[in-house]
Amino acid sequence: MHVVYPGSFDPLTNGHLDVIQRASRLFDKVTVAVLENPSKRGNYLFTAEERLQIIREATAHLKNVEAATFSGLLVDFVKKVGAQAIVKGLRAVSDYEYELQMAHLNRQLLPGLETLFILSATRYSFVSSTMVKEIARYGGDVSKLVPPATLRALKAKFGERGPMGG
Repeated sequence: MHVVYPGSFDPLTNGHLDVIQRASRLFDKVTVAVLENPSKRGNYLFTAEERLQIIREATAHLKNVEAATFSGLLVDFVKKVGAQAIVKGLRAVSDYEYELQMAHLNRQLLPGLETLFILSATRYSFVSSTMVKEIARYGGDVSKLVPPATLRALKAKFGERGPMGG
């Protein structure tokens, strides 16, 4: 089975990577779908191409994982790549409420499309891209929250005041 794991991944965290690794053990192929939303272009820390590069480097050891960008409707991307389902990671009940709505909407748009939830590993249940960016912006140590590829990219973005660690 081919699944799509969508998100902004701005930036990729260890929580994201954990979901990708676990999905890669469960499914034949995992496409990490990086959202490129033109209306939010100024809100991203990393360009879509930078996010793709980070993901590709962090998942290079996973032979059944690929990464691509998409814009527009997720269901259109799912059809385009020939996937059978969507995978989403859940950290908390608040994630579930939002993702449940999205799953129902996606199934309405593409009947038969399933969304499968992978529960976050406890050690990553508090990690979000937004928090990682905030900590890194002020020079905090995010080395235990992100893969090495993300840490290098954050250091390049923030320079001297960037994230400590590794």
